[in-house]
Amino acid sequence: MPNFSRGKYSQSISDRSGQAFPYQQMVKEWNGSLVHTSEFEPKHPQLDPKHHKADAQALQNTRAQDFTFTSGGNGEAIANLTLPGEFAYESSGMIPNDPSAQNSAREFGIYTGRVTVVVS
Repeated sequence: MPNFSRGKYSQSISDRSGQAFPYQQMVKEWNGSLVHTSEFEPKHPQLDPKHHKADAQALQNTRAQDFTFTSGGNGEAIANLTLPGEFAYESSGMIPNDPSAQNSAREFGIYTGRVTVVVS
């Protein structure tokens, strides 16, 4: 291990002011600058921000939305999608202009075809 002198009579130049100070009174700042104790500035707290977790967006223990399926016969299935639709309200209040037209716009129909099951 190398031996260093204590710097009892040495002078050092400050990186901040350029003035000569006794070597033993010099300290190193957080950014690596060698400065005198009278010029020392601690690191600002905003340079080390606290870690904040992101806002939670997902829900725990969720289930899929439950659609009501009704069998229409002939291999057809109609799903009544009870999702909010775009309504055209009357100017007098919160009543749709034509509720049956709005409901029919929210229905989803699909023809599944024929399925043959063979048990062996």
